[in-house]
Amino acid sequence: MNKKYTVPYEKISYKDLPLVGGKNASLGEMIRTLTKKGVNIPSGFAVTTESYWSFLKENNIEAELKKLLKKYNRNSTKSLRETGKKAREVIMKGKFPVSVESEIRKSYKKMCKSGEVTVAVRSSAVCEDAPDASFAGQFETFLNITGEENILKAIKECIASSFNDRVIAYREEKKVPHLKFALSVGVQKMVRSDLASSGIMFTLDTESGFRDVVLINSIFGIGEMIVQGSVTPDEFYVFKPTLEKKFPAIIRKDMGRKTKEFVYKKGGGLLEKKVSEKRAATFSITDEEILTLAKWGVIIEKHYKRPQDIEWAKDGETGELFIVQSRPETIHAPKKKRTYKEYNLETDKKPLLEGIAVGEKIGKGKVNVIKDVKNIEKFKKGEVLVTRMTDPDWVSIMRLASAIITDEGGKTAHASIVGRELGVPTIVGTGKGTEVLKSGMNVTVDCTQGLNGRVYKGDVPYQVKEYDLSKVPTTRTKVTLNVGTPEMAFRASHLPCSGVGLARVEFVLAEKIRVHPLALYHYEKIKDKKLKKEIAEITIEHKDKKEHFIKELAEGIAQISAAFYPQEVIVRLSDFKTNEYKNLVGGYLYENEESNPMIGFRGASRYLDEKFYPAFKMECQAIKRAINVFGLKNISLMVPFCRSVDEGKKVKKLIREEGIKNTKIYVMAEIPSNLILAEDFSKVFDGFSIGSNDLAQLVLGVDRDNALLSKKYDENNPAIRKAVAEFLAETRKLKESVGICGEAPAIIPGFVEFLVENKMGYVSVNPDSFVNTAKKISRAEKKLRK
Repeated sequence: MNKKYTVPYEKISYKDLPLVGGKNASLGEMIRTLTKKGVNIPSGFAVTTESYWSFLKENNIEAELKKLLKKYNRNSTKSLRETGKKAREVIMKGKFPVSVESEIRKSYKKMCKSGEVTVAVRSSAVCEDAPDASFAGQFETFLNITGEENILKAIKECIASSFNDRVIAYREEKKVPHLKFALSVGVQKMVRSDLASSGIMFTLDTESGFRDVVLINSIFGIGEMIVQGSVTPDEFYVFKPTLEKKFPAIIRKDMGRKTKEFVYKKGGGLLEKKVSEKRAATFSITDEEILTLAKWGVIIEKHYKRPQDIEWAKDGETGELFIVQSRPETIHAPKKKRTYKEYNLETDKKPLLEGIAVGEKIGKGKVNVIKDVKNIEKFKKGEVLVTRMTDPDWVSIMRLASAIITDEGGKTAHASIVGRELGVPTIVGTGKGTEVLKSGMNVTVDCTQGLNGRVYKGDVPYQVKEYDLSKVPTTRTKVTLNVGTPEMAFRASHLPCSGVGLARVEFVLAEKIRVHPLALYHYEKIKDKKLKKEIAEITIEHKDKKEHFIKELAEGIAQISAAFYPQEVIVRLSDFKTNEYKNLVGGYLYENEESNPMIGFRGASRYLDEKFYPAFKMECQAIKRAINVFGLKNISLMVPFCRSVDEGKKVKKLIREEGIKNTKIYVMAEIPSNLILAEDFSKVFDGFSIGSNDLAQLVLGVDRDNALLSKKYDENNPAIRKAVAEFLAETRKLKESVGICGEAPAIIPGFVEFLVENKMGYVSVNPDSFVNTAKKISRAEKKLRK
């Protein structure tokens, strides 16, 4: 039987994995089945596993490798280095059998019919890209290779890289036998991304495992820079359900720090080049390209019936996009058990450092700053590794770390991929970790609060609770969530709730927008040069500063709404008080002093104010974008602190005039007038949500910001219970939807039972209170039925 030493991608399917390895099998499968669906994949050929075994047999390499591996001590870094070095030397001394070399030359010549072709030479191991062990970044890749002799050399170096130190250590970690599986090599036509951009795409959220988004990272130049973590990439989220309904559903766009790029080096290989400040301050791909990539990601995921980790590139000569790799996502996809972990870090300290969080865990230990891979032997188990960036040579100590912190990188950098796979809490893209943190310092590394990772000085105590979500009871009273941080929404989406009863926008205002909306609206009129410069730095993406407000708010609302789609998400309109608005950048220009902001210029009265109305108009434009552009029709609105029916009518009219036509609009029942005039308010709004915090304040006449009166403030006061009970009885007659969105049900003993007895429609609590509240409601409902 004739052996197949090379096979063109067009003749490969996924069934050929034993012959061509995971990477090549996937490329061939996609070329055969997905090019007709519009997905572009560069052509090429596979050097088969039969070539690999023939090469080893011809040079008696297998026997020599067995001898070396027999002496290897997996607990010794020195032994790992010595074994790896000797194994690679043995392979590089070998010569290809004549038949194998001849086939490789023929296959390359076929690619060069229209002139010599530049190629990428990559490994494709049989055990690589397996669902439970990706081997991502472990083997060597050789780019910008031209000519038969250079290709033969690169193929041999690829085979030798299967015994790189990091690969030996990884196989040991995953219990994969060293000589059981062969290595195939892919020779693929290069995409001229050195003249454009490239990146990585996941068909789920890499941190939470939320499956309804496509996450795209993008940089200028060739993609090796993104894997190394040498730069922080642009990041985009596209929402799959509404993308499939033809909406341009880019629900989040974050600009990275793209200060350098890889381009072609004369004579082969890559050259690092600086990116100009002007170019770095632009996105590396267009919205149209983001959407095209996301559509391709969905097509590939549907074909393979599981989430994918995809590499893509844009050709700067033709302007075309290409998929250059696709492999199974290995961290979240294999998980089946439905649990939810709740972390409570017990500190009010300000963090020393912040960055992009990876891993949803907390780590502690002594800092060890290591700037050069040559010094990794100085690292001890349990320490916190701090470095500029990592590559596969760092893996042997990364698995020993209690946490990892890097200056550079994004969610798809090498440090992120390995940290995620090893289960080590990791913070990347800190910008200055190696400067701020010193060796010997004790730190706590927190990756549990969404996208923002935080590093605290010292040993900060924390508690962890784990819930089995399969045991959360189903109740008549709906249990919804209060969500204020968009980054936490994807994680909270795994809870079996009935949507979001209160989506707060104040976090987005304070942490993302940061500038007073009127300072953005009147930016050109601001005379304070220092203030104007500060605003310009915050809003660097936008020439029109109003767009900064609209974009950030629309994306924050969209992220929360997407997480729970198609369930209803009730977005409360902005409810900052005067003092909170004043704390925003430029706020002092537009806000007066108020002796009691809690009952001052807030809520509906602000929206109707002639001077503030431009800010409310921008808020409506952001909401309209989330609904009409991103396609999130599950959004409803809620008007806070609406003192009178007339105010309610006017606010509703403004919302409709801004083009938000068919969206439900609720009102917070948090002022006595809302409860007393329930029937009148019900004619204006689609339902009520009781705000127990403000209601208690106004029924009891207590300023809840006044520490001297804290003991007088009590949401469980008989007056509050009576007011709520009478209101629920009235709204039942009116057949109105009513919920409650404070923490009272979660923290006040007996309050859940009171609400169940009075037939509350839904209870909305913070995610960390959800499970216990659902159980309390279930017990109360069972008791009521007896």
